[in-house]
Amino acid sequence: MFTNRSAGRRRAAPALLILALVAVLTACGNSSSGTTDAGPRTVASAKGPVQVPADPQRIVVLNGNLAGYLYDLEATVVAADPRLLGVPNKPGEFPTGWAEDAKQQGTQAVPSGESINLEFIAAQRPDLIIGGGQGFPGQQSVNAYDQLSAIAPTVLLPTETTYWQDQLRFIAETVNKPANVDTLISNYQAKLTEAKSKIKPPAGATVVFQSIKSQKPTVFVPTAALPALLAEVGFTLDTQVEAKAGNPAKEQSADFISFSPELLNTVVDAPVLFAIPLSGGRPVEQLRGDPLYASLPAFRANTVFELPATSSRPDYRTVMTTLDLLVERFR
Repeated sequence: MFTNRSAGRRRAAPALLILALVAVLTACGNSSSGTTDAGPRTVASAKGPVQVPADPQRIVVLNGNLAGYLYDLEATVVAADPRLLGVPNKPGEFPTGWAEDAKQQGTQAVPSGESINLEFIAAQRPDLIIGGGQGFPGQQSVNAYDQLSAIAPTVLLPTETTYWQDQLRFIAETVNKPANVDTLISNYQAKLTEAKSKIKPPAGATVVFQSIKSQKPTVFVPTAALPALLAEVGFTLDTQVEAKAGNPAKEQSADFISFSPELLNTVVDAPVLFAIPLSGGRPVEQLRGDPLYASLPAFRANTVFELPATSSRPDYRTVMTTLDLLVERFR
């Protein structure tokens, strides 16, 4: 990419301001930061290897979908982005899944907006920033990577790391807290085995649909976390939804596709449908009253099932809850 010099100077100015702010805050907070003097470690990141503290004590996490792992690993989180896909919350309010953990640690809510609040992040005096992953907040941290790296070592979860077990291992390696990983995964495997023994999935292919505020038809790709979980407990996924939709382009951080309403009957022709109402989206009962949806095979056969928005990109905590919901509905 070619840029002119004036544009480069304009982009450099915010970074210089952030660096100055970091220097002042660090000088003010060195005596009480609690950070370790142990040497740095090198960990993997979507932007290449990054040197991080051996025992980070002031972590800022910029994707709400990743914050729960840090609490599960007993890491110290000074600030976290509270946003989860499709889950409405008030400004400064954390998701219920880890709100109590945030309260106990005194975690601050990262202000949400169209761009990352770099001044707020710098003011937290972080010794490690974690971002990336799927969704808009994850993409924001990717876009602001250079400015964030000027504040503290910044590690980005690759967008293709979609399954919670892989995300957990990545975060555990980043913060050097591997002790809880095997226990958490073993707990899940035991619960999964029990769930599979109880769940009796409906016959036929399955599609996972997002009901969004714009009402544009949107479905998860088969490799997304929730469809993959459904496959693990015995549901048969429709692996052709992208082809049926004409392979529409999607953001790198997206695990879903959107398409024209005219293609709805072509793309969502599976006999089994899971609907995930996101913030502002219509619940299943309202979709039933829409002739466009009422004509779909799953609606005609009454094989449409609703799951909460928190199930759409499950972490360890929400995957366990989602298994309970599936067992309750399909045993």
